[in-house]
Amino acid sequence: MSPTVGRTWIVLATRNPGKIAELRRILTEVPSLDVDLVGLEEFPQVGDIAETAATFAANALLKAHAVADATGLPVVADDSGLCVDALAGMPGVLSARWAGRHGDDVANLQLVLGQLADVPAERRGARFVCAAAVALPTGAERVVEGELVGVLTTTPRGTNGFGYDPIFVPVGEGRTTAEMAPAEKDAISHRGRAFRDVAAFLPEFLTRPPLGHR
Repeated sequence: MSPTVGRTWIVLATRNPGKIAELRRILTEVPSLDVDLVGLEEFPQVGDIAETAATFAANALLKAHAVADATGLPVVADDSGLCVDALAGMPGVLSARWAGRHGDDVANLQLVLGQLADVPAERRGARFVCAAAVALPTGAERVVEGELVGVLTTTPRGTNGFGYDPIFVPVGEGRTTAEMAPAEKDAISHRGRAFRDVAAFLPEFLTRPPLGHR
């Protein structure tokens, strides 16, 4: 992919095609954001970045700075996960590798369901959390968070979305987030909320970044 003449490349620090599509939908809703959004598939030289921090925000910043340093471009990164009340907030930052292998959505989901097998409906509360970070090669950074509160089902439902979407029902909804159309999910999701905040400040951040550094 080649950059459009006169437009800035912003790197989305993920190779997950579902997440890339979701972030593009959300960020391109902002007409003043005249940029080309590219995923890490454009940068095969950038290796996997270990998410070693203890919080979503710290992991998002870690990824954003690592990719900005490697590419010399502005970067948007996130760390998202599922926090289950009955599991004391876990899997949390371990959500993507809860079953032991990073990105195995089916195994992660089945493990959570197995751990909640004897947990009654009234104790199956959970929330999706997303920390979204922007970093520039200069070291400038900003991070925001969004969350979506809901409950977990006992069996997966729906084929849209990814990750834990098939077992998560937002408060006030009867459907899982995997049963919602993409635009419906974007309107309420933890990532939608965090990345709409990013989209709101990003044009000014790119032209007048703060002086703060890591």
